[in-house]
Formats: sequence, C-alpha cells, structure tokens
Amino acid sequence: MCLLPGRNSRITKPKFYQVYLFEIFSLSEQKDETLKLFYFFHAAVPGLPLLGNLHQLKEKKPHQTFTKWAEIYGPIYTIKTGASSAVVLNSTQVAKEAMIAKFSSISTRKLSKALSILTHEKTMVATSDYGDFHKMVKRFVMTSMLGTSGQKQFRDTRNMMIDNMLGTFHTLVNDDPNAPLNFREVFKNELFRLSLIQALGEDVSSVYVEEFEKVISKEEIYHATVVDMMMCAIEVDWRDFFPYLSWIPNRSFETRLLTTEGRRTAVMRALINQQKKRIARGEARISYLDFLLEENTLTDEQLLMLVWEAVIEAADTTLVTTEWAMYEIAKHPEKQDRLYQEIQEVCGNDIVTEDHLSRLPYLNAVFHETLRRHSPVPLVPPRFVHENTNLAGYEIPAGTEMIINLYGCNMNKNDWEEPEEWKPERFLDGRFETADMYKTMAFGAGRRACAGSMQAMNISCTAIARFVQEFAWRLKEGDEDKADTIQLTTNRLYPLHVYLTPRARK
Repeated sequence: MCLLPGRNSRITKPKFYQVYLFEIFSLSEQKDETLKLFYFFHAAVPGLPLLGNLHQLKEKKPHQTFTKWAEIYGPIYTIKTGASSAVVLNSTQVAKEAMIAKFSSISTRKLSKALSILTHEKTMVATSDYGDFHKMVKRFVMTSMLGTSGQKQFRDTRNMMIDNMLGTFHTLVNDDPNAPLNFREVFKNELFRLSLIQALGEDVSSVYVEEFEKVISKEEIYHATVVDMMMCAIEVDWRDFFPYLSWIPNRSFETRLLTTEGRRTAVMRALINQQKKRIARGEARISYLDFLLEENTLTDEQLLMLVWEAVIEAADTTLVTTEWAMYEIAKHPEKQDRLYQEIQEVCGNDIVTEDHLSRLPYLNAVFHETLRRHSPVPLVPPRFVHENTNLAGYEIPAGTEMIINLYGCNMNKNDWEEPEEWKPERFLDGRFETADMYKTMAFGAGRRACAGSMQAMNISCTAIARFVQEFAWRLKEGDEDKADTIQLTTNRLYPLHVYLTPRARK
C-alpha cells in the first residue's frame, strides 16, 4: 500500500523512500481522456516476504519500535503485519487530525482476537464502534459515575480511599522506619475497593461462585477481573496477521483466553447476582449497577460487560499513572520540594482536597508530564479506515488499519524538547492554554476521549498532593533506573519501593 500525498501537502523527505510513477487514466465517462501522472511517496518500513515487519516486533514493545522507525521514516509511515497493512501515526498533530477532524472516516475499532474475546465483540464503552450503542452506554457511565454529578456522588469514597492509604503508610513507617514499603500494594488495594463500591455499591470481601462451587476471596476476585484480564489483553494470536489461515486451530491460545474469560465472566456474574439480591431486599445504593438495572435497557451480557469495564478501568490505569508519578517525584528531590512548597503556599495547614486542584499549577504539571512520559496506554487500539480519507496530506484508502502510537507522539523531538526527560516545568512555560493541557492525548481526543479522565485526574492529583504533603519520598537504593515496563503496556515491571519520612505539621 502507498500513501498518496494530497495536492497541498508538505512532504518531509525521510532518510529512505521509494518513488513510484503510475499512469492513471480518467474515467471513460469524462470528456477529457487526458493522461494524469501522480507521484506516490511511499514511506514504508522494509520487511520480509509474507511476514512483513512482524519479525521486527517480536519483543512485544511495538510502541518503542514504532518510535525508532519514526526517526527514520517520518511521523507517518506504512508497515506490513503479515497479510495486512497499517499506517502508524507518531505525531501529535497527525494523531489529533485523525481522532478529531477525520473521525467520521476512521471511527471503527479494529480489535485483536484476544480483545474481541475479552470484550465480547466490543460490548464496552471503550471498545465499541461509534454508533447508537456507544452513545447510549457512554451516556450511562457519564451520568451515573464519571461525569461531574457522578463524581460528586463518590467524592467521599475517594477521600476515604486516600485517607486509608495514608493511614497504612503511617502504620508501615511506624512499624519499621528503615524498611522500604511497597507503594503498589497499598495503592492497588484501596483503588480496587473504590472500583467495587462505584461499580457494585459494596466493597466486596468475598463471593460464592457457582461455577467454582466455592467462595473466593477479594484477592482472587482482583486477579480474575483485573490482573488476568490485563495479561490476556496483550496475548497475540498469529492468525490475526494471516486471516486466510484462520481455519488452522491455535489451541494453546484459545484454551488460555477462553479459560481466563470464562473465569472472569463467572466471577462477575456472581458479583452481580449478589447485588441483585441486595436490591431485591429493598437496599438500593448509589452504584453503576443500580443505575443500569434501573434503566432496564440492557441484556444480561451487556450489563455484565459494562459493570466489569467499570471495575477494571478504575482499578488499573490510575494506578499506573500514580505509581509512575511517585517514582519520578521520589527520584527528583528538587521537583518534590517545589511541589511541597506550592502545596504549603496554597493550602497551609489545611489538608489538600479536590477543591484545591485548580489552584495548584505545578501539581497539574506533574500529572500531565507523567501522562506524557509514561502514558498508561502507549498504543490506541487500532482503528479501521472505512472510507477513503486524506490525512496529513496523504490519501489513505478504505480498508487500511490505523495505529496511533501515543508513546511515539509524546517522545517526538519535534513536539517536545528533551522528551526522554521528566520535566513538569514544560507545562508551565506559557505554551499551553488550560484547554490544551491534554496535548499528551493520554485520554484520547474528540468524541472517543476517555470517559474516565475527570476521575483519573481527581484521584491521581489529590493522592499525589496528599502523599507529598504528609511524607518526604525517597527511592529504595538502586531503583533510580528501574524503569522497565511489562511488554506493550507501560505498567512498571518492578513495583515501586520507597522510604517515607513523615513531615512535621505546622
């Protein structure tokens, strides 16, 4: 596949390119049978016959490989993944054009076999194609949980979550001041508690699962609904790249995915049924499940999938962002001091609340810089170009897959100075208006922007501020450069271990 520059496009010449000359005749119905000549500038990554570029992506960190290729072939190029071709976008400007201006032409999701199984063929807000179903369920989640009014309903629960974490930190420090504590373990437990309360109306400690014929613990619920799902979501089925061979069984992949999906479904069904009994007793609560049941417009499968989506999305990405933020804050004591001073100047002896967030610009810069440097979702799930469109001056034919490399956009040296460095100050230099603070696109853009962006910011920013207000943070010795991630995610490979020193309250 070639990318055809539009009439007014400005082409930046890559280090390697091929120029093809085609002779194209106008349609016979036209009066003028003039021969037209077009130059096709094909910025394509060289690959192997049949495999294309698959062998170059075997390390399972494609976002990093795509970024390296962008330095050679430019911000938009073509790759071959077996029998398919895909356009990869590595520029903020081009990605925003795709997600906003050209949304109507590329709004369809292209899911892997693993994601198709886990999401029951797009029965979720985040993975459904843009249409009536997507609009309806996004309205549901915004109204009941993630919009402004929904956030107000759960504010006390978020405050309790942060108070509990700080209480646990103080206990651990008092028990052994010289031992590093595992940040992820504390944050994970409280964030999962919040996700359960929001989704189900209760912090579930255990549940009887009929298919297992036993009661499972909260830890087992967490693994079945969050951890196992995240690991399965990045499983690769080679048949995704060779559809004409889909008749060949891939039994190990299918067994692993279907077993994990079946376990998730059984656990979620048990959780929902447990809450339905509560509702039948007349014990209505403020929760996503109660809201959806009151609407009474969904099938049982849709209800299960939407409630599960609320659990997993609240319990994962916010953890990833906050853990990276505290790693960077602990690694850079001078930036930690600056943040602490800002908190002191704005809040004094008062505890930081969500009401203070708009008056803490450096805190907001810390949050957005963490999203830029450690975007929780490095690759937007591929989209499908369903009608011919022009993007960045290139004609993209219908049928093309499109991959938006957020990691590559946020590491693009044309958009960011010293992109490898974590520098919150870059968001305070006057270049960014308040409305443009989402330049990192960690929450997407346009009509497919993440529904949970407000909650993620409320939780993460308030937690970061409270943590720095209460403690001085220092990394465990030797952890300064432990920034490895798990395959194609940006989840830290090694949990964050830190030393905390309580700050004296004035």
